[in-house]
Amino acid sequence: MFTLTVSPRFYETDAFGHINNTVMTGWFETAREPVLRIFSPDFPIRGLTLILARIEVDFVAQTYFGHEVSIRTSIEKLGNSSFVVLHEAWQKDKVVARGKAVMVAFDFDAQKSVPIPAVQRAELEKHLAVPSSPESGTLP
Repeated sequence: MFTLTVSPRFYETDAFGHINNTVMTGWFETAREPVLRIFSPDFPIRGLTLILARIEVDFVAQTYFGHEVSIRTSIEKLGNSSFVVLHEAWQKDKVVARGKAVMVAFDFDAQKSVPIPAVQRAELEKHLAVPSSPESGTLP
């Protein structure tokens, strides 16, 4: 599992005094960087061989300015050419949001998906989430 700590910025708050719902997808995207580096260690954006196929976010509780947020990231599932990235945002020891992102190994010249290379698959497997109990609903 990867962890990123975010300090919410004042301008990310909305008229209700909590972090705007559009911010969480950006934090989750930032938290995916270590996963992207599995495919492109030096992180040249143009050398990345992945595309984002889907994202979803469930807002569990309000997130507030003035308290750090910890984003926990792991891999839920590995397919032939795609994988699902799991995210959880925690603030003050409480889950405030959960999300998933489907990433696809992609050949930009051929404009089609390709199998995940063996080296990257082995590294992704190291970060597979262990299913948690239904009661907790959280990543370990």
